[in-house]
Amino acid sequence: GPRAGGARPWPAPTAWLLGRPGERFVQTIDGRMPPHNLEAEESVLGALLLDRDAIIRVASTLKPEDFYRGAHAAIYRTILDLYNRREPPDLLTVAAELERRDELENVGGVAALSSLLNVVPTAVHVEYYSQIVERTAMLRQIIRAGADIVNIGYNDRLEANEALDAAQRAIHEVAQGRGARDFVSIAEVLETFFDKLDFIQQHRGELLGVPTGFQDLDQLTGGLQKSDLIILAARPGVGKTSFSLGLAYNAAMAGKTVAIFNLEMPAEQLVQRMLAMETGIDSHRLRLGHINDDEWESISRAFGRLSEAKIYIDDTPGIGIMELRSKARRLQAERGLDFVQIDYLQLMQGSKRGDNRVQEVSEISRG
Repeated sequence: GPRAGGARPWPAPTAWLLGRPGERFVQTIDGRMPPHNLEAEESVLGALLLDRDAIIRVASTLKPEDFYRGAHAAIYRTILDLYNRREPPDLLTVAAELERRDELENVGGVAALSSLLNVVPTAVHVEYYSQIVERTAMLRQIIRAGADIVNIGYNDRLEANEALDAAQRAIHEVAQGRGARDFVSIAEVLETFFDKLDFIQQHRGELLGVPTGFQDLDQLTGGLQKSDLIILAARPGVGKTSFSLGLAYNAAMAGKTVAIFNLEMPAEQLVQRMLAMETGIDSHRLRLGHINDDEWESISRAFGRLSEAKIYIDDTPGIGIMELRSKARRLQAERGLDFVQIDYLQLMQGSKRGDNRVQEVSEISRG
C-alpha cells in the first residue's frame, strides 16, 4: 500500500517475461494475472502442427509476442520461420528446427510438441483460436500502456503537453498495432461501390459531399467527400487562411459540423474574420471598431446566425498529432463531425521520431 506521508511507489512498467514450462508467470502491478488463454494458445499450435497449410490463415495477424507462455511463443516463431522459408511446418520439421536452435528442451521436448496434436481434432477453427490469443494479447498491451502512462505522469522532466502527447501515443500504438488491413477481394469492393453508385443515382443533381460555397468547385468535386485529404498550398501572404476559413464557414452555414484547429491565430481573431464574411464589413474596420449604427444591426444579426453554427475552434499552439486526433474523435463522438480544418500543417508537432522535418510533416499528414 501507499507509504505514510508519500506517494505510492509505483514500479516501472511490467517486464513481460515469457517463461519456460513450469515457471511462474509475471503478474501485473496490482498483483493480478495478465489476461491470457493457454487453452486457445495450445489449440492454435495444435492446429498448425496438424495442418501445414493452416499457418497461411493466421500468419498475417498472429505474432509470436501475442502468446503469453514463452514455450508457446517459441514454437509459433519456429512454425512462422519455417513457413517464411517455404518449408512445411509439421511435428518433425518443427522439432528439428527447435533442436537446431537449442530450444527444444526449453519448450518441453518432443513429448510437449506431440501433446499439442491431441488438443484439437482438426485445424478447421484455427482462426477462431487465433482471435482469442490476439484479443488477450491486446488486453495485455493496454495494461502495459497503462503502466507506461503512470510513469509518464511521474516524469517531472516532461512539460504537461509533452506528457499528454506521450500518453496518447502509448494508447494509439496499441490501436495502430491491431489496425492493420488485410486483403479485400475486388468483389467486396465492387459491392460497396455499387451501393454508393446506386445512392448517387437516386440523388442525382444533389450535392452529396460537404459544400464549399464555391459553385464551380462544388460542380467539379461534388463537394468535399468523406476521407478526402485536401492540402492547400501556396506562397505566403496569398490568402490560404482566408480561403480555407471560407470553406469551413460555408460548410457550417450549410448545416455541417466543422472543427477548426488553428495553430497560428487565436479563436477571437478567427471569429472576427467570420463576422466580416457574414456582414460584409471589412475585417480591419471590425478590429478598430469603426462601425456605424446600421452596421451594428447587421453585426447583431450575424452574431445570432453564427452562434447557431456548428463550428468548434481549437487554437492550441503547436498541438501534437495525437492530441489533435483525440480531440477530433471526442468531438465526433459527442457532436458528429463533417469537416476538419488545420491551419497550418508545419506548425504541428509530430512524434519526434522522424529523422528530419520532411518525415515529420509526412507523418502528420498521414495522422
